[in-house]
Amino acid sequence: MRYGDIAKRVSHWCGRPTTFLLALGVIFGWILTGPIFGYSDTWQLVINTGTTIVTFLMVFLIQNTQNRDTAAIQLKLDELIRATQGAHNALLDLEELDESLLDGFRARYEGLARSAREGLTKGVVDTGVPES
Repeated sequence: MRYGDIAKRVSHWCGRPTTFLLALGVIFGWILTGPIFGYSDTWQLVINTGTTIVTFLMVFLIQNTQNRDTAAIQLKLDELIRATQGAHNALLDLEELDESLLDGFRARYEGLARSAREGLTKGVVDTGVPES
């Protein structure tokens, strides 16, 4: 089984209400055992170590899930751009451009938005295909 498949299954399982309740039960159980162990350093170390390990591993699962979701969203947006008449195909892989090129595209679209808002105040319709 690939890492992505494992990460997907574990992420799905971790996001379920029963998993949250299980984690809550572990915390509650730990709190209840405090008096039994005299609130010792070892007792505190158990929860600190456990939560640190879980947090460390969850960072990788969350990143994997976020990367997968972002890639899927980018592909869907790319398909919408590709299939829309008048859309600029040069925008298909913007996420791959370096920061200066991305800033140039952003400035151009901010200018288009500014012009459209100014036009709206004058009663100009802001729909349609802008100049190429």
